[in-house]
Amino acid sequence: MFERFNLNQNKTTVKQEILAGLVTFFSISYVLFVNPMILGQAGVPSEFSVFSTIFISAIGSMLMGWFANVPLAMAPGMGENAFFTFTLVAAIGLTWQSSLGVVVVSGAVFSLLALLGVMSRVSQAIPKMLKQAITVGIGLFLMLIGFENMGVIVEGNLKWNTVGIIGLIFVLLIKRFNVKGGFLYTILFTTLLYWLIYFESFVPVSFNLKPLFNFGELVTAIDYSQFFSVEFLLGVFSLTMLLMFETIGMIEALLEDGKRSMKAYKVGAIASFISGLLGTSPAIPVAENGAGIAEGGRTGLTAVTTGMMFLLALFLAPFLSYIPSEAVGPVIVATGFSMAFTVRFIEVDKTIEWLPLVLIIVLIPLTGSIVDGMAYGFIAYPFVEIIIGKKDKLTPVLWGVSGLFLLTLLATYFLI
Repeated sequence: MFERFNLNQNKTTVKQEILAGLVTFFSISYVLFVNPMILGQAGVPSEFSVFSTIFISAIGSMLMGWFANVPLAMAPGMGENAFFTFTLVAAIGLTWQSSLGVVVVSGAVFSLLALLGVMSRVSQAIPKMLKQAITVGIGLFLMLIGFENMGVIVEGNLKWNTVGIIGLIFVLLIKRFNVKGGFLYTILFTTLLYWLIYFESFVPVSFNLKPLFNFGELVTAIDYSQFFSVEFLLGVFSLTMLLMFETIGMIEALLEDGKRSMKAYKVGAIASFISGLLGTSPAIPVAENGAGIAEGGRTGLTAVTTGMMFLLALFLAPFLSYIPSEAVGPVIVATGFSMAFTVRFIEVDKTIEWLPLVLIIVLIPLTGSIVDGMAYGFIAYPFVEIIIGKKDKLTPVLWGVSGLFLLTLLATYFLI
């Protein structure tokens, strides 16, 4: 079984991959509670969507690990569930049932684009320095998320959080001495510290398997009756672009192996299609995969491990509530810093070429959207290249990508 993952070729071991998978799972386990809560604001029954979240995270992660052999777990993206609730339902007025139809159709379109090689062509057309800027931007975004989880940044203001700060110091020390499993030890240590201090405030999360027997009510609620409406089609276009470019940004930032990236695009697209069929917003390779990769994850065994942990979450969900955000925050900050530090590898010929790079790097964390941050940088890039006399570097595919980003921004503007 393990031979499939080419562990020796990737200079890793079963123990290292499983450890990385555990770190990835604990880093993104919050999605089990947050995703149903956000979808619940759109009207999706939370008692059912929690199972959708578990199933698609498990299925997507294991498919990604087994078929693409990459250490990328999948889970419903926070940008995608926000788009579902606040754009499709709240802004343009689709029902949540019709919005699930949008997810299915956009997932099908996305899958077709990936299987036809469009994603690969787009990925190959993106200049190296733009890919590096995406990595840096996502790194800064992760640091922001990590500091918010630590309780150090609250509603844009700096706060003192003793547990979070001690956890960050602990992870820096443990990584300084290259301790294997350092991220997992940090999560366990900070969790223990938190409950030693705040044990009286613990409130267990209620969770049971009884609604699972009626899960079919959610799956059969998908509505395609609005398929030919302007709102439905505009929603499909916008969500497809969101999935396409966020997936490209995430995979380019987290993976170096181009061949495996191509497989990852196809598996990721298919998982987004399955998401709609299961009654949830699209799953994507999440940014928190960086924590597992930083822990040593090199192959699909990491993602498969994470997927299996999501299945176990059917029974472990109440216990996961014991892990405070302060325990995961330091790990995410350390991961984000290592990604952001790749800024030192960016090489440009002229100072003005930094403009699209800075737009990407700064706007990804400021807007809280990988796609929005990428959009402004990609739109600016061809104009900067023309100004400095490098028009010959602009391929039709790159012009097309810039145009699609512009259309995506316009579509989002009119939707909202």
